[in-house]
Amino acid sequence: MADIARVTLGLTRPGPSNAPKIIFVAKDLDVLEWNGDLVAVGVREKDVEKDEAGHFKNPLLYQLNEALGGLLAEASSEEDFSGKSAQSLVLRVSGLRFKRVGLFGLGQSASSAAAFVGLGEAIAAAAQASRAASLALSLAFSEDLSAESKPGIASAIALGIVNGIFDDNRYKSNPKMTLLQSVDVLGLGFGPNMEKKLKYAEYVSSGVVFGKELVNSPANILTPGEFAGEVLKIAEEYNDVLSAKIFKEDRMIELKMGSYLGVTAAATANPAHFIHLCYKPPCGPVLTKLGLVGKGITFDSGGYNLKTGPNSNIETMKKDMGGAAAIFGAAKAIAELKPPGVEIHFVVPACENMISATGMRPSDIVTASNGKTIEVNNTDAEGRLCLADALFYTCNLGVEKIIDLATLTGACIMALGPSVAGAFTPNEELAKEVIDAAERSGEKIWRLPMEESYWEFMKSGVADMINTGPGQGGAITGALFLKQFVADNVQWMHLDIAGPVWNARKSIATGFGVSTLVEWVLKNAS
Repeated sequence: MADIARVTLGLTRPGPSNAPKIIFVAKDLDVLEWNGDLVAVGVREKDVEKDEAGHFKNPLLYQLNEALGGLLAEASSEEDFSGKSAQSLVLRVSGLRFKRVGLFGLGQSASSAAAFVGLGEAIAAAAQASRAASLALSLAFSEDLSAESKPGIASAIALGIVNGIFDDNRYKSNPKMTLLQSVDVLGLGFGPNMEKKLKYAEYVSSGVVFGKELVNSPANILTPGEFAGEVLKIAEEYNDVLSAKIFKEDRMIELKMGSYLGVTAAATANPAHFIHLCYKPPCGPVLTKLGLVGKGITFDSGGYNLKTGPNSNIETMKKDMGGAAAIFGAAKAIAELKPPGVEIHFVVPACENMISATGMRPSDIVTASNGKTIEVNNTDAEGRLCLADALFYTCNLGVEKIIDLATLTGACIMALGPSVAGAFTPNEELAKEVIDAAERSGEKIWRLPMEESYWEFMKSGVADMINTGPGQGGAITGALFLKQFVADNVQWMHLDIAGPVWNARKSIATGFGVSTLVEWVLKNAS
């Protein structure tokens, strides 16, 4: 059925992945001795200050400027380059071993992973624009950094470079391949720890790229069945640590997943697939069991509560599986890193939310696998219906902690804007773990309250609960709904990633969530 649906909807098949294959190497080499296309230097505002004679006070910038006969200082003055965040200055040069030199602003200070990831993305844009195949990376203030911080900083910049350079062109008729092949890290040290952190960035960025490709794929390509197929490919590629189970409707009925089945059983030509991927370490005992649950709606029409009007964003609803993409992107990275002592269950109820004469109607009542009944007062709040059964299933696997990721509510975007995810948890320890992981990864998460009094808005006159409350506090009531399906002995966090999963300006996926999840898993590993 899924194959027939795909063939009749455009005859499109994706081309090969354009995932970057960049080699990162840390070298003990003077910048002026480096031979290649682009030297990229990260600078703070104070690094570009000049003395009375117009010379840079910063030793590295002074050295570069002298080699260029004063051109760097002259150009920075003419173009009013002051090192502010997101500013850049790129010059074509001659007489040196490299073709271009670029200064990239970090603002007044540079201390967060997010700033260094952003620096990498800015450098990538310049490398792409100049068609650079090789790049040298340096920081004007490397002498001010501790030796312990340098590998992590290099890793964050490397992650930003891969994120920035990646161009998902699988659906273009004349795709251009990525030219950047090598990045040499200069002045930040070298050795086993640096090599390990650069390799870490390679693995995580590979997971981010995979997550982006999943979200970018249109619904006529990435049906629930095709989604399950992609996960099976990962399980096969890393079969030393990953295994997968795919449940179809008959098994869902056996498991009494009535909430999930209500969304998908009768309303679409592309049947649902319940995906359970499991990571087990290659050796040693399992000390901790974790669950990662992702919303996997491959297209959300809204159902009978159809998304209509200019602000409905129905044309972007292929992104409604962004939570699922994040956990499987993390799974790919984790399978490369192979953390010891931790078992991880990645669970996704994949399906479409479509309209049909036999589909779910407003006022229908569904029964979840934990026995609780739900009056569906809005068919466009389908993600939480699917997650209800997925959360209950994951709790029964014996996990100690669960994070679910979902593009759950527009209310969270209204509250936090497009770049910040909302975090909900009743557990202080888990809140600290995840927020710290997000800070280390450069992703933005803000904790919002679990206001229990709002549960009064979610009570039904004829069932145990309704699936949406009033307009106010919608992100909170969505989280309170999910909490009804989590066991009391399991630490749980809900991440509403409706905003940051998608770059509206470029109309592409961001890969949000992958980096934070990997950091969190590694912190929980022995």
